[in-house]
Amino acid sequence: MYPYHNKIKQRISNKELVSYEYVEKYKKMEPCLLLYFNTEPKIRPIREHRFEEYEAFFKNL
Repeated sequence: MYPYHNKIKQRISNKELVSYEYVEKYKKMEPCLLLYFNTEPKIRPIREHRFEEYEAFFKNL
């Protein structure tokens, strides 16, 4: 299985993250945190139950 969140956190640590935003709906996810990267894949969606984990990760950078 692809280590989705580990890979995303590695990309953030490698300074590939350009920006992020919270949206009410992205495809079938409501609400959603969208992470924008400068490398492919450019957009990675995060489900609501992971919001706190990513907010804490952003603070520790």
